[in-house]
Amino acid sequence: MPAFKLPDELAFITNRRASQGTTTASLAGKLCVVSGSTSGVGLAAVRRLARAGAHIVMLCRNPDKAKAVQRELLARSNAPVAIVLADFSDLASVRAAAAVLLRDYPRIDVLINSAGLFSTTRTFTGGGFETVFCVNHLAPFLLTHLLLERLQQSAPARIIQVNSEGHRFGGLDLADLNWAHRRYNGYRGYGASKVAQLLATWEFADRLQGTGVTINAMHPGDVRTNIGNNNGPLYRWFLHHIIWGTLKDSVISGAALHYLAAAPELADVSGRFFHLTIEEKPAAPALDREMGRRVWEASLRLTGLTPGP
Repeated sequence: MPAFKLPDELAFITNRRASQGTTTASLAGKLCVVSGSTSGVGLAAVRRLARAGAHIVMLCRNPDKAKAVQRELLARSNAPVAIVLADFSDLASVRAAAAVLLRDYPRIDVLINSAGLFSTTRTFTGGGFETVFCVNHLAPFLLTHLLLERLQQSAPARIIQVNSEGHRFGGLDLADLNWAHRRYNGYRGYGASKVAQLLATWEFADRLQGTGVTINAMHPGDVRTNIGNNNGPLYRWFLHHIIWGTLKDSVISGAALHYLAAAPELADVSGRFFHLTIEEKPAAPALDREMGRRVWEASLRLTGLTPGP
């Protein structure tokens, strides 16, 4: 009898328990820009990349938390650690951060878009965007675009999108990004942002062919992070007293991001989705390339990279 194999849509069930890829590759002399690096996956990433010798630039919105992490990293490693302030719910702040990076750093070897948000209620940014969609998709889309030429000048370079198995919740509707005509659901709102990010990742990968710059997306594992702490007390209680007990330490996310950022065998791998370090097939809505073209054009317009209607 042939061995039972889960369908592609459920492969994450076994992949989360599988042995993951690791690397001892050095990042000495490499500049790694990491967003959301004061907690959770982003913090695990900068800790691991600093151990590998990388020059770290932390993109953070809270200067006090950023300085505490900076002191920790400097105490543990001889690698330089810098801070650039950026609020991913404010596209003007993202533009300002990109301008600082382009002014101060003649090369960027690795960009990790790790900042993320989950909200049980619909909220809006000052720019009028649904907040989760802005933080999880529009802001990293804009940042990546603004740094793209510098990354190409620095090639070989790598871009890593911290995505999620939560993209399987779906929810993306380009005609109703602000959920004005649908009842907002936190899981589907989160899923919509992650589907959009994946679709844009494939578009970036196509445009980066032959440049020496790769872009991949990854699920960082089922790990304990502070995502969701912005929600109400009931959700926070459930998160910390029920869900956290089923989750792993985010150190596994840091190890996976080091692998994706540095492993020699991934030097030419681009346009893929990984569960930690295992390549996986995303959900069908995240593979709709026609929708991807529409997401790309909408994202350019919404971030001001092309003129609006």
